[in-house]
Amino acid sequence: MPQPIRVGLIGAGYIASWHGDALKACPDAQVTAVCDLSEPAAEGLAMAYGAVPFTSTQALITSGACDAVHILTPPQLHAGLARQCLNAGLHVLVEKPVAVSLEETRAITEAAQAAGRRFHPGHNFLGLPSYLRMKEALKAGEYGRVSQAEISWALPLAPLRSGPFGLWLLREPKNLLLELGPHPFAFAVDLFGPLDILHAEETKPIALPGDDLRPQGFRILARAGGTEITFHLSMVETVDDRSVTLRGSSGRARLDYAADTLVVDRENASDLIVNPLRRQLDLGWQHLREGLRNAAVQSASLNQKGPYAQSFRGMMAAVYGPLANGQPQDSRFSAESALTVMQALEDAIAKLPPAALAVTAPAVQTRKPKPTAMVIGGTGFIGRALTRKLVAEGQDVRVLSRGQHGPFPDLPDRIETAAVSLHDLDALTQAMQGIDVVYNLARSLETSWADALVNDVGVSTRIAMACEAAGVKRLVYTGTIASYDMSDPQTQITEETRFPEDMTDRNLYARSKAECERQLMKLHAERGLPVTIARPGIVVGAGGPLQHWGIGRWHGAGAVRIWGSGRNILPFVLIDDVADGLIRMAQNPAALGESFNLVGEPMLTARGYFDAIAERLGARLRVSSGNLTVFYASDAVKYALKTHALRKKGLVRPSLADWQSRAHLSPFVNDKPKAVLGWQPESDRARFIESAIGSANLFGF
Repeated sequence: MPQPIRVGLIGAGYIASWHGDALKACPDAQVTAVCDLSEPAAEGLAMAYGAVPFTSTQALITSGACDAVHILTPPQLHAGLARQCLNAGLHVLVEKPVAVSLEETRAITEAAQAAGRRFHPGHNFLGLPSYLRMKEALKAGEYGRVSQAEISWALPLAPLRSGPFGLWLLREPKNLLLELGPHPFAFAVDLFGPLDILHAEETKPIALPGDDLRPQGFRILARAGGTEITFHLSMVETVDDRSVTLRGSSGRARLDYAADTLVVDRENASDLIVNPLRRQLDLGWQHLREGLRNAAVQSASLNQKGPYAQSFRGMMAAVYGPLANGQPQDSRFSAESALTVMQALEDAIAKLPPAALAVTAPAVQTRKPKPTAMVIGGTGFIGRALTRKLVAEGQDVRVLSRGQHGPFPDLPDRIETAAVSLHDLDALTQAMQGIDVVYNLARSLETSWADALVNDVGVSTRIAMACEAAGVKRLVYTGTIASYDMSDPQTQITEETRFPEDMTDRNLYARSKAECERQLMKLHAERGLPVTIARPGIVVGAGGPLQHWGIGRWHGAGAVRIWGSGRNILPFVLIDDVADGLIRMAQNPAALGESFNLVGEPMLTARGYFDAIAERLGARLRVSSGNLTVFYASDAVKYALKTHALRKKGLVRPSLADWQSRAHLSPFVNDKPKAVLGWQPESDRARFIESAIGSANLFGF
């Protein structure tokens, strides 16, 4: 029996766990190495798979720990890393887009050929079981002669409207097509061969900060042989429609590749009334069959084999089965496929109007900023609004970010962006030189308490120590109202309300933020740390998301299950009011050592909020109540299964109070920030709704 191929993951971000879990389920491969510039990220992911962590690609290569690598970094790094690894004798699988140009894709291919190694594009949806059924039926002629195909990718892309705006895919308009186009184009290439691109246009442009336009959709017309192909890509708030529809002389097949279902609409030989009845019954039985099959797979695997996970498992089997057994490369995941897909993408980009590809030049800097305020987390929703309000009030600002591409290209005279690791005390201290006020809006969403202690509590404490060393006059830290026990409708919450003594059964975000506050206030009491705590409510307004998880559990853009009945008043607050409150907290001497709940005036219930969306925007969402006891019971069952069946450790034990707190059942009193800070949140209902909904661009158009 052949030995499993040893695989290294280069890049430990979000997509890496999908690759790692799929490789773990593949008998012909095993994860033996993880490489990331961030040592904690590399170590954390490596521990999950029993692999060796590295912080440089060369160190991974030199170690001899793997036979193949997956390149999972930002796209602009793909080509260089792939060639480096191929030249070192390693096989490579490169996440989509495999490169940023056809030229780079050719360079990877040539490096693979020269090294005698394999180059695989990461077009994972081609590994779906339902797609293979569609492809086999097409080849067998079951759909007859296929004249038309329609391939859609309709899925909201929130960063276009709410950031972060420094992502690679937003830096140029063409990057959006390079990022989203590989999956639809890979389907077409695999089914019909090379594409002749006839027309391409962008749709629904939206202005990023600095009035830099980006398309929120593309419509592309192509031809392959005798088949006309239409591509629809949509990134506004829309119903998830990721599908491949084939229209043939004998049937119309629709693959929902987001749900891993395939349904075929065929004619039948019955007459009159029976004909349409049989047709609809047939479709109904097919939908039932697909739903039952997926439910059975999900249940048997304890939710480990969802459609997305299945696509990765199928890809790994197709890549490593042939590689381990000395068989030819699967054409779906071949260098030739990567080249053909990238050729089609480049042809589509060339067909777009030149104006659609233009990038607005950033404003010319006329003076160097002299920042006296620092915003950590300044590229987020609250951070962007705070930074711009600080500038509007005459302050220059230094924004700490993971990269140099911030959301302020129109303010080069007033804002500077610094890339500083929050784990580097010396670098943080140096970055705070000359700074009077530091606003710490950083947040870390971890999956274990151990990680939260390092990446959230440890980071907030390190920032505080840097403030002390740099002589910062005020640190404003943003906690969260989620740390309160909000399960009792009869208990009013003020700043005097204490967090629960035992928070081990609270969600990690609430628990971690509470611990951050505790440590900071301890430093204030023992060493005089000049800190003030802010706890914003459910923040809404321009730049915020439609799918706000502080209100309920979302199922796409059109359906939400509210936490609870949705009839209690929620602690909404406008983003501009939060920014104003944060600045007042930094300026007011009476705020030193105090905490403030930045919650707006009692205004809307969850149901009232969605009614206002329907009335103001003409969009009626499917809104249903969520039984909190049922949520808790379901969470408890999952906890038991994960703990005992899957042997996972470090999970949070669920509690009913935690679920009830998500509904914000306890009312808030906002007297303190109004009395101490002179804070005046919006009190007029009509103006509140206009700011929160009417002018917030919730749907992207």
